[in-house]
Amino acid sequence: MRIISIANQKGGVGKTTTTVNLVGALAKCGQKVIVIDLDPQAHLTTCFGLDPRDLETTAYEVLCKGTKLSDALLDIGDNIKLLSSGMDLAAVEQELSTVIGRETVLHDALKAYEGAVDFIFIDCPPSLGMLTLNAFSASNEIFIPLQAHFLSLQGLSQLLEMLLLVNKRINPNLRVSGLMFCMFDARTSLSAEILNDITAFFEEQRDQSTPWQHIKLFDTKIRRNIKLAEAPSYGLCIFDYALESNGAKDYLSLANEVIAMDQADAMEITFASLQSVGQSDTKVNEVTVDEVQGDTSLTNKTVENKTVAPIEIVSSVDNLVSTTKNVISTSQNDQ
Repeated sequence: MRIISIANQKGGVGKTTTTVNLVGALAKCGQKVIVIDLDPQAHLTTCFGLDPRDLETTAYEVLCKGTKLSDALLDIGDNIKLLSSGMDLAAVEQELSTVIGRETVLHDALKAYEGAVDFIFIDCPPSLGMLTLNAFSASNEIFIPLQAHFLSLQGLSQLLEMLLLVNKRINPNLRVSGLMFCMFDARTSLSAEILNDITAFFEEQRDQSTPWQHIKLFDTKIRRNIKLAEAPSYGLCIFDYALESNGAKDYLSLANEVIAMDQADAMEITFASLQSVGQSDTKVNEVTVDEVQGDTSLTNKTVENKTVAPIEIVSSVDNLVSTTKNVISTSQNDQ
């Protein structure tokens, strides 16, 4: 079982969009998935068509009231169970302040599900507080969604610093296994420049003993696509809303890469296991959107994508490298 936190300190980089659509793709492949909304904004819960104000049991009750995870999970659809969120989750920081082992409450709650599902995805809030710490303590992998933008790089070094501390003191099995670019526009020089710099940075880290030493920079780039923004208003993932869109193609490609990371699972899973398709013997790494059959009867409003003019990167990646090297040096001196 893979427990994956999707995290980035900066908001608006595609964490929730990636979580809901990656979960949707994997579930349609027959994978059993639990998805956890740890953001008090409850955007992931809303994306699944639920109103957080109508829910009696959320992640708050699991973290602060001792409610069993099995009593809080909601059946969202075939192969998907959701631990929802709500505004009361914002009180977790204060309510757990005097609790011994407060950073491992979620880890303990997930123990009962060990081996019972194929994936657990945790949508983290855009902060590095107690909720994110609980997610990291419970996970064995972290995916980092990143926008090819100067501001999205600024918090990356702080995220890596926290990961080092969690890996050293709480969860030695934690590793950053993947990074994906979201809202990517290959037509801009800014996107290409940041992609090259980030690739070079992590390549330089291959010989360092860090949680991101073996990080995979996913080949799939999630392009800007208005359908991805429209789908949550219908409470649908992109595959149920606009199957032929670039967003569906990109997240299906990303799902292929995620499955292929675990070769043992990849041999057992085929996209022909989609509930709505009757084909068979489809190779995991050769899947196209055309092989996924679904309801495409929705009338979607077509909105043209807008290209944002590139801005100067300044020395963001240089600062990232410098800060991270200092963090690694400090961590090694503490050992």
